[in-house]
Amino acid sequence: MQAIQIIQEEHRKLWRVAITVDSVADEIDAGSAITPAFFEAVFDYIETFVDQAHHPKEDGYLFRLVRQRSDKAEALLASLEADHQGGPQRLQALRASLARAGQGERAAFTQALRAYTEGLKRHIRLEERELIPLAKEVLLEADWQEIDQAFLNNKDPLFGDQAREEYRELYHRIVALAPESVGLGSQSAGELKKGAAPKQEVLLKVSAMESCYGRIKALKGIDLEVRRGETVALVGANGAGKTTFLRAVSGVQPMSAGSVQFDGEDISRLRSDMRMRRGICQSPEGRQVFGPLTIEDNLRLGAYTQPKNQVEGDLEKIFAMFPILKEKRKLPAGTLSGGQQQMLAIGRALMGRPRLLLLDEPSMGLAPLLVEEVFNVIKTLKAQGMSIILAEQNAFAALAIADRGYVMETGRITLSGTGQELIHNEQVRAAYLGM
Repeated sequence: MQAIQIIQEEHRKLWRVAITVDSVADEIDAGSAITPAFFEAVFDYIETFVDQAHHPKEDGYLFRLVRQRSDKAEALLASLEADHQGGPQRLQALRASLARAGQGERAAFTQALRAYTEGLKRHIRLEERELIPLAKEVLLEADWQEIDQAFLNNKDPLFGDQAREEYRELYHRIVALAPESVGLGSQSAGELKKGAAPKQEVLLKVSAMESCYGRIKALKGIDLEVRRGETVALVGANGAGKTTFLRAVSGVQPMSAGSVQFDGEDISRLRSDMRMRRGICQSPEGRQVFGPLTIEDNLRLGAYTQPKNQVEGDLEKIFAMFPILKEKRKLPAGTLSGGQQQMLAIGRALMGRPRLLLLDEPSMGLAPLLVEEVFNVIKTLKAQGMSIILAEQNAFAALAIADRGYVMETGRITLSGTGQELIHNEQVRAAYLGM
């Protein structure tokens, strides 16, 4: 039933967009300006992702097979299909309403927005509460094999990797252009570019790592490895030791036992600055930007170990990804919103040209739209072949994009496996996924 997971993840994305639009509509009613570029980005995303991909996938596979297997499904499916068929017309009406809003019809526009998002949320609720349970009840194993095979077809123009990259790019535009209260508040959209394919040699190998705070042993014999180009999730409750582990890998936190091998070299006794020079760069928990310094100076600090002749080019790459940082480059970093500071913290780590990127709770405290964007950016870095350790309390989102994962409890690794294996592990689902 992997297709159900894909559909539900798509529902979560759509729900985030819907509640974001509702929030922006409230701001417009309170007197804020209408930003046409943001709404055009939202409408383009809906048109491409929802009307041209999400709905046809459901119609062609899930709906068709449920109709064949259940006499009870017709009324429900007819209602859902009517929503799908009417989607392009409703979107066209929203675009027309946006144009009229510029001529003074603001209230009519926000009313149309709320009507659309309420319909979208009602549709998602119907699928989640009625259709998906019915599908799980009536569909046969052969049906699920057909559906899953289609949804996982990476070469299909509708389902494949290229389509998913396009959707990420469209979502990235929404987040970049969304008002600062819910997004990044940029005047222009950024780009998430795919790069080289990953390799699979072991890059980092941690053996029997221990670390203490005074008499308290925070890490109790950690064994973990990361292959080149791999994204490894480190999940666990607050206080499990995730941050301590990342700090020990980067050399900020002393180890009391164990070893760290990085690209075949024992770096256990190296200072943190020497580890960074070898390519271990960290985006810390809580962002920890240098508030009084400008955004540009924060980014340049991330590149202090790099040759000067490449810094300007690397700056432009970060600015292309996060245009808001370029627009505010001369302002103190402390003036940025939480989401903007998180992008700055990631950008600062990327300026070090990491061979291994350590991300510590990057989604903490962010609005829903920005939480999705953080994982959107991580997916892009993963597609570029970057090796990543992602420490997150948001276990589902982290494991969903991870090649492999480790579960930490009170300083120990208690479970490990592929991301999908851990998502389906009953112990993990009960403890961390709320299922």
